Amino acid sequence: MSEWSKAISGFARDAAPEATISGNRGLRLEDPLLFEQDEPGRSGVDLPEPPAVDRLGALRREGPIGLPGLSEPQVVRHYMRASQKNYGIDMGLYPLGSCTMKHNPRLNEKLARLPGFADIHPLQPQSTVTGALELIDTLARWLKELTGMPAVAMSPAAGAHGELCGMMCIRAAIEARGERRQRVLVPESAHGTNPATAAACGYAVDPIPANARGRVDLTALKEKLGPDVAAIMLTNPNTCGLFEDEILAIAEAVHAAGAFFYCDGANFNALVGRVRPGDLGIDCMHLNLHKTFSTPHGGGGPGSGPVVLAASLAPFAPLPWLVHDGGGLRLIEQAAGPAARAIGRIKGFHGQMGMFVRALAYIVSHGSDGLRQLSGDAVLNANYLLARLGDRLTASYPGPCMHEVLFDDRFLRDSGGVTTLDFAKALVDEGFHPMTMYFPLVVHGALLMEPTESESKASLDRFIEVVRGLAERARAGAAASFHAAPRFTPRRRLDETAAARKPVLRWRKPAATTREAAE
Repeated sequence: MSEWSKAISGFARDAAPEATISGNRGLRLEDPLLFEQDEPGRSGVDLPEPPAVDRLGALRREGPIGLPGLSEPQVVRHYMRASQKNYGIDMGLYPLGSCTMKHNPRLNEKLARLPGFADIHPLQPQSTVTGALELIDTLARWLKELTGMPAVAMSPAAGAHGELCGMMCIRAAIEARGERRQRVLVPESAHGTNPATAAACGYAVDPIPANARGRVDLTALKEKLGPDVAAIMLTNPNTCGLFEDEILAIAEAVHAAGAFFYCDGANFNALVGRVRPGDLGIDCMHLNLHKTFSTPHGGGGPGSGPVVLAASLAPFAPLPWLVHDGGGLRLIEQAAGPAARAIGRIKGFHGQMGMFVRALAYIVSHGSDGLRQLSGDAVLNANYLLARLGDRLTASYPGPCMHEVLFDDRFLRDSGGVTTLDFAKALVDEGFHPMTMYFPLVVHGALLMEPTESESKASLDRFIEVVRGLAERARAGAAASFHAAPRFTPRRRLDETAAARKPVLRWRKPAATTREAAE
């Protein structure tokens, strides 16, 4: 284990089984950082001898540039070994709740790499990109049809960016009415980005409590509505995995107060092909193409967050606009004419082109009937987990659920101190990525599971067998083994307190030892 690994993580090596001579365990190989493998003068390519230059103008190098000398095999093997310590959807079930980590069909990847899409440049003349514009328009028409909304802004780069776009449109619409409203209502079961977005747009965030059924308390909502409320930002299905079954009454009350209804569409995977948000009274909703429509998700991106808009908000959609004109497509890139009230640009160009290709490939390959089936299968899989685990874990709210199921830590009360975190770490030892922990905050010790439609019954049964077994082991008094988990991973549990208070974010070459200094 390298000094760098010790410093940055605070992990401890596993004491059992017996340590190996090499430090490796089977095919899980220990590997120093590339900087620790540095050998001055080594290079993966042959380079000509540089001319002897003492200065370049007024500049003079005072020391080495700090890049390690490495061969090509060293670099390739380093990243391959690092990848073996990672986990991804291509390795197994990824049950993170509120994330929709589904299989990414390789057909989508192949299409996104076609030269006409992969090599396109946003500054090309419009006449050379008519095919790309047609693809964007086709995807936009699908999104409008699936949501029942008349307009869509395609440029937002991710879900939270879409939220910002939607709330900016709402603010512009309110200001166009000559009003100034200061509050945005956000249910406690909403995604955490919702209150952050409202605050970023200059609004005061007013929380709405949940009722005993895990849904928005309609009475509390109505009491908080007033002439200073700009909007409600509601996630549906919410982060408790439940459909807001009073959503029509919520929409009616919000609109009666002159406010707008923003819906967080991150969980649209549970509704696509079955419910059109526009029919529910929703004015604005972002769509995570990287969730519902299967483009790559995780690792910081890439993402895509188009925003569908009601007719009342469509005039404020951000530029550019892609419109049909004389039988063809053209871009409106200036806030003039029909786009005079547009909020301007929120992104440099037209959106995430690679994500558009993947999402459209996913939609077209499934068709409307396939999209309806995938949402049904996602909901079925989540309810299967609820049915099979409900007698061992404690469900936070009575079912049925939607695309994800929420459990809490009440089943661990008599376990001798086993926590939600301990339970999740024990899952790692069993070869499963943990579910989402401690979220949503409306329940204590939350375990939120979303299996998606990608998983077969056999895959879910293997997961269920392990979760049930761990729950029984916790009840049997095996707290010590849970506290020690994970035991079979390349590194042990992170010292989160030390990592947060004393983070080491940069590798520095260790100081020379006395012997090295003497040499």
